[in-house]
Amino acid sequence: MHLEDYLGRWAELHPKKTAVICGEDAITYGRLWKLVRERSLRYKQEGGNAVVVRSTQQADFLITYFACHLTGKAIVPLESDCPDTKLSTIQHEISTCQIPSHVADILYTTGTTGRQKGIMLSHKAIIANAENLISAMQFTEDLLFVISGPLNHIGSLSKVWPTIVSGGTLCITPGMKDMNTFLGAFRLPYHKVATFLVPSSIRMLLQFAQKELASLSEKIDFIETGAAPMPQSDMEALCRLLPQTRLYNTYASTETGIICTHNYNSDYCTAGCLGRPMQHSAVLITADGNVACKGDTLMEGYVGDEALTQSVLHDGTLFTSDQGRIDDYGRLHLAGRLGDIINIGGYKVNPVEVEDAALLFPGIADCICTPSPHPVLGTVLKLYVVPKDGTVLNKKDLYAYLMQKLEHHKVPQLYTVTNHIERTFNGKLNRKYYLT
Repeated sequence: MHLEDYLGRWAELHPKKTAVICGEDAITYGRLWKLVRERSLRYKQEGGNAVVVRSTQQADFLITYFACHLTGKAIVPLESDCPDTKLSTIQHEISTCQIPSHVADILYTTGTTGRQKGIMLSHKAIIANAENLISAMQFTEDLLFVISGPLNHIGSLSKVWPTIVSGGTLCITPGMKDMNTFLGAFRLPYHKVATFLVPSSIRMLLQFAQKELASLSEKIDFIETGAAPMPQSDMEALCRLLPQTRLYNTYASTETGIICTHNYNSDYCTAGCLGRPMQHSAVLITADGNVACKGDTLMEGYVGDEALTQSVLHDGTLFTSDQGRIDDYGRLHLAGRLGDIINIGGYKVNPVEVEDAALLFPGIADCICTPSPHPVLGTVLKLYVVPKDGTVLNKKDLYAYLMQKLEHHKVPQLYTVTNHIERTFNGKLNRKYYLT
């Protein structure tokens, strides 16, 4: 079955049940299915085997998304503010490539490590991802799932899939800039509410909305995070605020799909632990210590680039640049990306470990650890820190604190106070920005 088969089934069984809430508009399954079928007629009349569109936080985008699938075409959702020149370039690239008929989505990566790549996902992978999430996180028919992230990114888009398959309700909000609107979605008349948030968004809630979040603890069924490492301090703080809520840390990427997850609000709250493989997935660690994935959630390949596809996907296995290990309980632990590891005097330093330690220092709101050239020592660690409002940061005290928490070669030599840490649009630390 395709995603649209489930949409049509729920429209037939429960036509008056709300499928999507967006602002003041609430669209039932019956109405959504009618609008999707009507729009699919337009796409049937157009040429090509893929549709390139700007994604938005609007119900209209979901109608387009489902309609493209129903027509048998792949959809290529781009950022909402994608420039015309970039959109035209991708349209040309897509039009000159052979897109297999079983491809449903082509998602472009953020491009922080190089040029953007179009990643092809099949209908089979979409359903496998949906079933992974349903079985692991217990998506149900009575769940309201709040989406605040961009729908051209797998982190948020992948939550559309299990919600529709299980017959739940989606609530689309315009990001986290308007925190009141986001939190207002949790006050809607639903007994069970869940969401996906990148770690930087969770940090915002912990800094500015702790009381509001705690007041909603009985309604929040679960919160999933992914896309970037979550600091230990934030994990522990969220567990204290939401003692009854399932809190998941998930291993996923556009190329691999949704692979592993772990409820760290259970018996094991440890940064870097991403849990066991889900229903349709498997993980292994290569001889080089990198994570490799198998299963039905994997991408079909990079559009128009067979050589690049073959370099990471062969023999039914996708080989990542993530370094990790599997513990005695079968849980995956990440140790950072291969390209992020910093060589300091022959020692390998994972910058995430340094950042996690620094975030435990009172008065630090955000930080990033980077390599920096030194005239005598060669390469040293540099820490950019954002103080919390009203805090005057003492660099000597921070240095002394980190000397107690880390091995000496992991303690930064240089410190810069800033008011902002650069991130990609999906919440990852933009390490490449600090290397230019």
